[in-house]
Amino acid sequence: MKHQNPYTGKLVVSIAVFALVFVLVSISTAFAEGFAISKKIPIPGQGSWDYLAVDEGARRLYVSHGTRVEVIDVDSGAIIGQIENTPGVHGIAIAAELGRGFVSNGQSSTVTIFDLKTLKTIAEVPVGKKPDAIIYDPATSRVFVFNGDSNSATAIQAADGKVAGTVDLGGGPEFAVADASGYVYDNVEDASEVLKINARSLKVEQRWPTTPCASPSSLAMDRPNRRLFIGCRSKVMAVMNADTGKVIATLPIGDHVDATAFDPNSKLVFNSNGEGTITVIHQDSPDKYSVVENVKTLPKAKTMALDPKTHRLFLSTAEAGQFEVLVVSQ
Repeated sequence: MKHQNPYTGKLVVSIAVFALVFVLVSISTAFAEGFAISKKIPIPGQGSWDYLAVDEGARRLYVSHGTRVEVIDVDSGAIIGQIENTPGVHGIAIAAELGRGFVSNGQSSTVTIFDLKTLKTIAEVPVGKKPDAIIYDPATSRVFVFNGDSNSATAIQAADGKVAGTVDLGGGPEFAVADASGYVYDNVEDASEVLKINARSLKVEQRWPTTPCASPSSLAMDRPNRRLFIGCRSKVMAVMNADTGKVIATLPIGDHVDATAFDPNSKLVFNSNGEGTITVIHQDSPDKYSVVENVKTLPKAKTMALDPKTHRLFLSTAEAGQFEVLVVSQ
């Protein structure tokens, strides 16, 4: 009979424990390194600002700015163009496979369709009053623009610019996300609800309360795990099951949140707050979360976009009258 060395099993266990501790320490060290402002990109001219959008494939950053959209090379930070005549611009949506971009114009109640290569305007589409958030749904090839003063969403066929229909939201919409499977989710801020919208039938299928998260204003999604991350003006972020509407967890965040982003690679959720911070939250598991840090940025830097390739964050603000884009990275 072959006898086993009694120390061999102990050695294997010790090595396994050491490896696990090493991994946990490495993760903790990565978090401890923290995020900070690594660069500031000055933008000429005056004017208000709202959403930013990253076209990961084309390596472009679109920045709303008064009556135009600034187009920046994501990697170099150089301004490479503008999309003009977008009065009261709020948001930008990208349909990369169609070579088209879409801009919501709050003052003219229109959506500008532009060519992604030339940045030239293709068409202007009338929508509801004061269009604000705008997203592209790849499952239906439709653009959804959320009209703040009409309490509605307008669905536009991205390929030809024709209006497919209007969705009555029953309240004031804020940001939205598409799950890429045929559903769009939208915050109704004044009702503290999240709506589940069928992107094909253009019907609201579910209305879910975000309690105890009040006044939801920002939204992001972990699509594989079907989790919604809802930033609320009550200084909490709620995690919601996108299929049942159940609020799984709430975590403290900064004041006046306006954008939330999820990085599936690092499992980090970012909430940018108007007080001048980014609250970083780690997804320990689909149902468990922990606050990692609160990154100092600048006052009013509350809109944000994530570059999935480099894991950098981009935020708009003005400092001493100078409009600029902040680059935040580890």
